[in-house]
Order: sequence, then structure tokens, then C-alpha cells
Amino acid sequence: MHFRRNLTMLSKYLDPKNDVAFRKIFGTEKNKDILMHFLNDILGFSGSKQITSVTFLSTIQDPDIAAKKQSIVDVLCQDDEGVRYIIEMQVAKTKGFEKRAQYYAAKAYSQQANRGDEYQNLKEIIFIAIADCTLFPEKTQYKSDHIILDRDSGEHDLKDFSFTFIELPKFKKSNPKDLESITEKWCYFFKYAAETEPECLKHLIGKDTIIEDAYEQLDRFYWTESELMNYERELKRVRDEAAILAQKIDDATEKGIQQGIQQGIQQGIQQGSKETKFEIARQLLGDGLDRAVIKRCTGLSDEELDSLA
Repeated sequence: MHFRRNLTMLSKYLDPKNDVAFRKIFGTEKNKDILMHFLNDILGFSGSKQITSVTFLSTIQDPDIAAKKQSIVDVLCQDDEGVRYIIEMQVAKTKGFEKRAQYYAAKAYSQQANRGDEYQNLKEIIFIAIADCTLFPEKTQYKSDHIILDRDSGEHDLKDFSFTFIELPKFKKSNPKDLESITEKWCYFFKYAAETEPECLKHLIGKDTIIEDAYEQLDRFYWTESELMNYERELKRVRDEAAILAQKIDDATEKGIQQGIQQGIQQGIQQGSKETKFEIARQLLGDGLDRAVIKRCTGLSDEELDSLA
């Protein structure tokens, strides 16, 4: 049985990595249940720690960065305890993404101080990134959790910042029957939703009906014409950016090759000129000509003439 369709065919389900689709699933009031389930599943919250309510906050934290950002999708919300969650979809590797993640977390943390200088009341910031690229090449696991620990004792005293990264290229399971946890099902959803055959969903969903809800939000049949146009517009933007980047790489490669050839020719000329000078100096030394004259004629140093002798 084929669990995934050929991408050349028109898929029933849209791609959740798309900016418009991601916001529709995780950034709207009507789909709060999906967002809360996702957070609880990825963070491993259960029992009294489970998130039962969230409030969406403005995702624009810095006008300059917000204006420059092209490939990042943000959802910023907080739960009943005031803990803030930043969820981002990173569709391409960008320089300094790890630092930007820390900047956003620090920004969300400091914004709480507007209510006064009672620092003891500042709440935790949890950053989650789903990346359609490799962020940490040295790591083998697709999911990594980062917290602040005491270097010597390993104690977790500074608890207000944590970062979770999911690197989809490292997630290798492509058959729903092989999925062993809800986290793996979410990873499969992000990586393969646009290729999933509707008749195969039951193998993926199992008892986790929230995954079915997420797929329903991607069903293009229930999208309005305006929503589909926005989706396609975002898809085109991403493809155009990828094409521009590929062209820049080709141009830089071609320029580098041409520069390398020119430098090689110049170095060859210089090297040939040097060898010619050595040969002339060697003959003049053999004829017994004064060293000062040889130095003046060839431009060689005493050390170089000594090496010939």
C-alpha cells in the first residue's frame, strides 16, 4: 500500500510548513485545541502540567526584524499561568537562527516587565522551532531540548528559558505504521502531510484524533478561494526566493572559478619569472660575476643567491 502520493499529483492536503497553512492550524482561535495538544505533546506535559487554555499575543516583537523576516512563521501565546510559548516554522537555514531564537525569547521575557519592576513575577519562556532544514549538523537526533544548567553541578537553577528544536531532515520514518509516539506523528505530519493519501490516514491517526483534526485543517476542499490564493502566493514567494538564492550561488561559483583561473595564471607567470631569474643567476655565478651585479640584475636577495651556491 502506498502511504504517500507522488508530488506531481494534486494533493488533497496542503503543506503545513507553508506560512498561511501554519497560521491557519496553530495561530487561530478556532484551532486552539490543536495548538494546545501540539504543545503538550511536544513538551511532554501531562497531568497538572498540561496546558488547558492559551491566549494569543502579538507576534511582532521588533519592527526591524519583523520587516526583514521572510521565512519565519511565528505564533506567540501564553497559558493560564502566564508562561509564554513561541512557536516558529523555519523553512530554510538562515545565518544566526539560534541567536535569533534566543533574542525572541529574551524579548518576550522582558516585555513582561511593562507591568512593573517585580522581577520575581516574570514567567517562563518556552521556544519551539520546527525546522525544514538542519540546524545542528553535529547532532544526530531530530529533536533536541536546551535548558540552562550549572556547568559544574548540572543543577537547573535558571528555569525561565528553554528551547526545543525539531529538525525534520533528521526524521527518517516515512511509513505511518512505524510511528511509535505522538511526537513522531507530529513530525510525520509536518514532513509528509502534503503527500499523505486520505485512505491511509487511519494508520497514522490511531487513537490520536488530534492528528486527524490537523489534517482536516489542511484539506484544500474546505479552504476558501481567497485562502488558497494566499497559500499559492506564499508558495510562489518561497520558490522565488529559493531560485534567487540558487542563482546567486551559481553566479558566485562561476565568479570564483574565473578568479581562480586568473589567479592561477598570474601565479604561474610569477613562478616562471622567478625560476628564470634563478637560472640566470646560476649561470652568472658560474661565470664568476660579482654578486652585487647579479643582485642588481636579477633582484634576488643574498639568501636566494646562497641557496643557488
